[in-house]
Amino acid sequence: MGEQDWDRRFSEVLQELRVMQTGIQILFASMLTLPFTNRFEHIDQLQRGFYVGTLIASAAATAFLIAPVSLHRLMGEGYKPQVVRVAAAMTKAGLVLLLLAVAGAVYLVLDLVVGAAWAGVAAAFLAVLYIGLWYVVPVLDKLHRRPR
Repeated sequence: MGEQDWDRRFSEVLQELRVMQTGIQILFASMLTLPFTNRFEHIDQLQRGFYVGTLIASAAATAFLIAPVSLHRLMGEGYKPQVVRVAAAMTKAGLVLLLLAVAGAVYLVLDLVVGAAWAGVAAAFLAVLYIGLWYVVPVLDKLHRRPR
């Protein structure tokens, strides 16, 4: 693959990251404010555990989804293939953490609104939906696509 191909692939990764970064940063910021609300002091230990797990998942997702930008800056131009590979791996890890953060946040909110049972069903449904859309559909598409 030539240098232009690696540049194009890295540009595609960065464009994908821009979309994800906005979402996870908003979720992370929201999670940071929860302990300062009046209702937070009334949540039980299980809910606190979900909060901590969701906060950590959103913080880690933020790190993984921002890291490829600094990686590019620190490694420089001569390492484009390595940068693209590492950035793609970081993006995949960030997506897994984003899935956990979103499912955890949905569980927390719905647990307070409709109870743990429905919250669990909704969080599980969303996890399956995200896995289907983010992993299964692309893999199936790749398997059924004919080589060029």
